Amino acid sequence: MKKCLLLIAILLVSQVKTLFAQTLFNGPDTVCVNQPVTLTSNVFNAASYYWGFCSGYLFNAPLGTNMGDNFNFSIPTGMEIANDSGTFYGFVINANTTELLRLNYGNSLNNVPSVTNFGNLKTVLPENPTTLYMLRDTFSHKWFLYVAGGFQAATSELARIDFGRHLNNPQPNVANFGNPGNLLNHPKGLFVTQDADNRWLGYVVNYNSSQLIQLDFAFNPSTTPLAKNYGNPDGALNFPSDLAAIYDAGNWHLFITNFGNNTLSRIDLGTTLDPVTPVGTNLGDFLFRILRPSSVSITRDCNYLHLYITDSTTSQLVEVRTPAAAGPYTGISYSVVGGMNFPTSISNFLRDHDTVFAFITNGQDSSLTKLNFNQCTNSSITSFTEVAPPTYKYDAPGVYNVYFIKDEGLPTMQVDCHDITVLPPPTLYRNNDTTICKGDTLKIYTVSTLADSIRWSAGHNIDTTNVFFDSVRVYPDYSTTYNYTLYYPFGCIVDTALRITVVKVEADAGPDRYINDGATSIIGGPYTTMGDYTYRWEPYQYMSDSTQPNPYVYPPFDFTYNLTVTYQGAGFQCVSRDTMTVRVSCGDFNLPNAFVPTSPYPVSNRFGLLNTSIAKLNYFRIYNRYGQLVFETTDPTQKWDGLFNGVLAVEGVYVWVADGFCTSGKQINKKGNVTLLR
Repeated sequence: MKKCLLLIAILLVSQVKTLFAQTLFNGPDTVCVNQPVTLTSNVFNAASYYWGFCSGYLFNAPLGTNMGDNFNFSIPTGMEIANDSGTFYGFVINANTTELLRLNYGNSLNNVPSVTNFGNLKTVLPENPTTLYMLRDTFSHKWFLYVAGGFQAATSELARIDFGRHLNNPQPNVANFGNPGNLLNHPKGLFVTQDADNRWLGYVVNYNSSQLIQLDFAFNPSTTPLAKNYGNPDGALNFPSDLAAIYDAGNWHLFITNFGNNTLSRIDLGTTLDPVTPVGTNLGDFLFRILRPSSVSITRDCNYLHLYITDSTTSQLVEVRTPAAAGPYTGISYSVVGGMNFPTSISNFLRDHDTVFAFITNGQDSSLTKLNFNQCTNSSITSFTEVAPPTYKYDAPGVYNVYFIKDEGLPTMQVDCHDITVLPPPTLYRNNDTTICKGDTLKIYTVSTLADSIRWSAGHNIDTTNVFFDSVRVYPDYSTTYNYTLYYPFGCIVDTALRITVVKVEADAGPDRYINDGATSIIGGPYTTMGDYTYRWEPYQYMSDSTQPNPYVYPPFDFTYNLTVTYQGAGFQCVSRDTMTVRVSCGDFNLPNAFVPTSPYPVSNRFGLLNTSIAKLNYFRIYNRYGQLVFETTDPTQKWDGLFNGVLAVEGVYVWVADGFCTSGKQINKKGNVTLLR
C-alpha cells in the first residue's frame, strides 16, 4: 500500500535522489538551555524559505485522536494524504462498497474534513480494492491516483484515476488496466515513482502468492504498465500485507510487512528501480512486537528513517527506526494510539510546516485515527520565512528538530533538517545581581568546574577580559550589565550576565562666596543628588534648615559649612560630603529699602541696620520729607518702629544717614531712602 518516502513527503520532487544529498544549512549539534542558536543557510536566491525551529519530532511518541466514523467509510483499506496548493486532501478506498472518497481538510490537517464520495467511478475501480497510491508528475503537473484490488487472481485489477492539475477536480478521468500480464493475485502495497532514467516504475506484492511484481509505465505514468514477476526474493515474503519504498544512500529499498509470519522484510533493489535480481532479507518480528501487520508507512526525520506498522488484530502501532535503510534497527511499541480499532491502513506522513501528520483507517468500526507529532513550544522563535534565520533559544532540555524548506510547492523544492540536543545548564556559582555605591570596586566571579574557559565581555570599567580568569574587579560609574560566556567541551555555551546597580550620591555644597555683613545667601550647588536621600549641614547655626539641600544662611562672620548626603540601602549605605565657606565682608551699611510698621512679622515691621559687625555707630538718623528728624540712635541693634511723636508716621519716602566703624576699623558713612508702607 505504501509508500515512497520522498514522493509522498513532498509530492513535488521528481529527482528524489538529490533531496537529502545536499546540506541546505548548518547548525550546532549540542547547545545548552537559553544558549543562543545560530543557523547558517547554504541556499541563496530561492523563491521561498521556511524555517521551523521547534518542529514535530518523530523520536517522540505520536499523539493520537479518533476522529469518529462520519466519513462514509465502509471497511476502508487504503489511504493517502497530499497538499495541493495549500489545501490538504485525503483519499480513502472502501473495500466493502468499492467507493473512492475524497477528504478535504482545507488549510490544515488538524481540521475535520468534508467528504466527497466518487462512488465506483463508472465501475472502473477494481473489485474489493485493497490498496492505493498517489503521485504528481512534475512534468505534466498532473495528479494520479492508482488503485489495486481483487481477492483472487481472476478478479485482481489495477486502475488509474487522473485528477489533472488539481485534486479538487469533481470529475477525474479514470482507466482500468485490468490485470497486467495476469500477474496480480490479491495485490497489496502499491508504489509508483520515476527512476533516474525518467522511466515510471512501480511495485506491488501479491498476498496470495507471496510474490514481488514490477509495473513498468515507460515514460508516461498514465499508460498501461508492463508487469514483471520477481517471485519471492530470498524467501523474504510470507503473505505480504503492505509495502513502503525508500531511496537511501544511493539505493532503493522496499520494506514489506508479512502477515503470514508476523515479520518485516527488506528488499534491496540497488541503484535503480529495475534491478536484475532483487535481494531479500527478513528482519524478524522485533521481539514479538509485530503481530498480524496490516500496513506500513515510512518517513524520514532528519537523519533517521521511521517505519510505522499497524497490527490488524492487536490494534497496536509499532515503530521501527533506523539511521539507514540497511540498519541497525530499533523496534518500539506504542500500544493502541488514537482509538485504533483493527487498523487496515496507514497513510503517508505529511509535514504541515512544523507538525507531522498521518492517518489510520480502522476496519472494525470504519473510523479514522489521526496521528500527529506536534510543534513544540520551547523555542523563543517558532518559525521564520527569510534566507538568514535570526538567533533564537530553547528554554528546556530535550532534542529539537530544525526543519528547513526552500522553494516550497515548486519542482525545485528541497528539504533539510537537523537535530539539536539541548542540555540542562551546567552548575554555575556566581554573584547575584547587586547594588554598590559609585566609586566602589566590586569583585565578581563565576565558577563552573566543567567549563573550558570564560570570556568576560570588554565593557565599562573592568580590570580584565582574560579567558582564564574566573573573577574580575569592576568599578562602574553607572548601572552596568557585565556579560560573560562560559565554554564547555561538549558544545554547550552559557551566556549570562550580572547586573550591578550603581547608586550615585553626590554632595555639592556650592562654591565659596562673599556676602555683605548682615546679608543672607542660599548655599548648596546644582550637582547635589536629589531624591530620597538624607541631607545634613554642619554646623547648623545661622541657617534656615540644616536638613534641606539648599538652605539660606546669615553668618555674622566667616563661616564654613559641611554638607553630608546619605543613601540608606538594604544593608549598605552610600555617603558623600562637601564643604563651602561663606566669607562676610563689612564695607557698607546693609538696610532694607522698605518696611511695613503694621506688619505682624518682626522681620519687616522695623527699619534699621542689618549689619552684625558694626563696632561703633556714631549716629543713625531718619528724616521725613520736611527735614524733620523722626528717629535717631547710636545703638546698631536699635530699629525705627515707624512712630513719630507717638503716632504712626505717614506713608511715604524717608531719608536716612549713618556713620560708624566696622570691627575691622573701617569707617562707613552713607545715606539712603526707605519707603514706609501700610
